[in-house]
Amino acid sequence: MSKILIIEDDMTINGLLRSIIEKSGYAADCAYNGTDGLAMGLHGDYSLILLDLMLPEKTGEDIVKELRKVNTTPIIVLSAKGETHNRIELLRLGADDYIIKPFDIDEVLLRIQAVLRRTAQQETNEIVFRELVIKTDSKRVFINGDELICTATEYAILELLMKNPDRIFSKRTLYEIVMGEDYLQEDNTMNVHISNLRRKIAKHTDKKYIETVYGMGYRLVK
Repeated sequence: MSKILIIEDDMTINGLLRSIIEKSGYAADCAYNGTDGLAMGLHGDYSLILLDLMLPEKTGEDIVKELRKVNTTPIIVLSAKGETHNRIELLRLGADDYIIKPFDIDEVLLRIQAVLRRTAQQETNEIVFRELVIKTDSKRVFINGDELICTATEYAILELLMKNPDRIFSKRTLYEIVMGEDYLQEDNTMNVHISNLRRKIAKHTDKKYIETVYGMGYRLVK
């Protein structure tokens, strides 16, 4: 059974999350401050951590940094900070997902399931989406059994999209996560990389894999 650690100082929210998580078939432990949460995250055997940012004694950002020094336990951040730069910075530090408060419980459960599913796939060194397969150990991509030759940037974009098949990524977010630098001005970089990926995929199948969501960004086509 997957065990989830909830690090949240609001006792009402913490209790609600624990109740929903346990009703969904998972085990749950709770911490109510950053110091206890970090200690439990470092020494406990957890499949996933739900982490609030605004904690007494130690911040969520500090906890992510410390945990990532020693383990790869998936972390979903819960925060009222909804600005794009906050989300991107947490993803850079090593968080796996970011949910903005106030949140919908059904969304939290779906995000938990998605992260646990991705983790299970990564343990086999594969990420699978429809006919696309990424071999994460060798950073090779296959479609219908044929290898898809990608540049390093194209691979990074495709891996990010496949790890997050339910999310829409804006051009800015894609650029900052994949390129590792601030998106300072409007340019065509991501459009070109996405276009090249679509063209390469189209050589192997007539099915669409990456779609543009007008005014929002890109996501995978289910």
